[in-house]
Amino acid sequence: MATKAVVEAGARELARRDPVMKRMLREHGVPGLHRGRRQRTHFAELARMICYQQLAGRAASAIHGRFEALFDGPPTPQAVLALPMETLRGAGLSNAKATSIRDLAEKVEQGVVELDRVARLSDGKVVSELVLVRGIGEWTAHMFLMFQLGRLDVWPVLDFGVRNGFGLMYGLKEMPTAKELEQLGDPFRPYRSLVAWYCWHVADTVTPD
Repeated sequence: MATKAVVEAGARELARRDPVMKRMLREHGVPGLHRGRRQRTHFAELARMICYQQLAGRAASAIHGRFEALFDGPPTPQAVLALPMETLRGAGLSNAKATSIRDLAEKVEQGVVELDRVARLSDGKVVSELVLVRGIGEWTAHMFLMFQLGRLDVWPVLDFGVRNGFGLMYGLKEMPTAKELEQLGDPFRPYRSLVAWYCWHVADTVTPD
């Protein structure tokens, strides 16, 4: 997990390299990869991310709260597998999400997804393990890398907000494709997570003409 000091140093390095990044640092501050929320176990955080998929914040928060209330302490793979599907569904989880959380629990228990050593794995290895879980794709794996593990060089080129924000920041006539964005991100290594964070903020704050 990158410390706040390391993130700040990365942001300042980007500002030295690139005038747009210098403006981003001045206008938006140091990227908040730590998000200011409590740190969960890796399993609990992945379960939370599954709960939140494709739902508005308030509805997802309510379902996630009911899910966590099923357990005495943080949810664990063993505790999830001890519950019948009907209990998970009763918390408001769709069948697909309940199945996904159970599949995550099974794969952790089987050692297919090694959350106990995930912090020591490369970014690519983390993604390749997580996408084996039903319902977890590359985007979710990238968010886990950035906001749970604090990895500084994640570049989620499939994310609409990142593509849109990058185009707005650099005054591009058209939003870059995922393939184009892959190359456009190369000059910002090894701090592409920070650039992605700025892209989201610009996409959220710029009003189209």
